[in-house]
Amino acid sequence: MPLQDKLDAYKKGFEAKAPKEVLAVMHRATKDLAESGILAGTVKVGDPAPAFVLKNTGSQDVSLGELIGRGPVVLSFYRGRW
Repeated sequence: MPLQDKLDAYKKGFEAKAPKEVLAVMHRATKDLAESGILAGTVKVGDPAPAFVLKNTGSQDVSLGELIGRGPVVLSFYRGRW
């Protein structure tokens, strides 16, 4: 199953279980962000990522360049506590 199909199924399952008032806030926030124009300055699918080095969970340096050298890389951004 393609990743997008999995993401769509997860979203559908989440929205089926989440309280309506929570969904309303989430959808309004998403709409507000889109209308703010902030998306014009964001990285798009296919854009190159800047080179960076970060610590992994073992406090070892990991560079994006090294990971790309091994194959495809998926970057995930965690916003933190809402």
